Amino acid sequence: MKGYSGGKSPWLLLILLVVGGLIGSLLGTAFGNYLPILNHNFQTIGLAPTTINLMVITITFGVVLKLNVASIVGFLVALFIYFRM
Repeated sequence: MKGYSGGKSPWLLLILLVVGGLIGSLLGTAFGNYLPILNHNFQTIGLAPTTINLMVITITFGVVLKLNVASIVGFLVALFIYFRM
């Protein structure tokens, strides 16, 4: 990344966090019937959908992050992997 003097790319951290959260959430959904604690929801964080009408095209932006125990474990594993690299 141009202008970044650190050893590891912040883009790598972002990708690892997204993948870790997705894998954790998928595992929580898959094994939630056997270990109900994995599907315990903490908080839903997000921005309401916003629509921009440009006459030719309409763009809608919105972000929702649903945190549960398994996704938080996935984030922590991703951070561990990032700092061990």
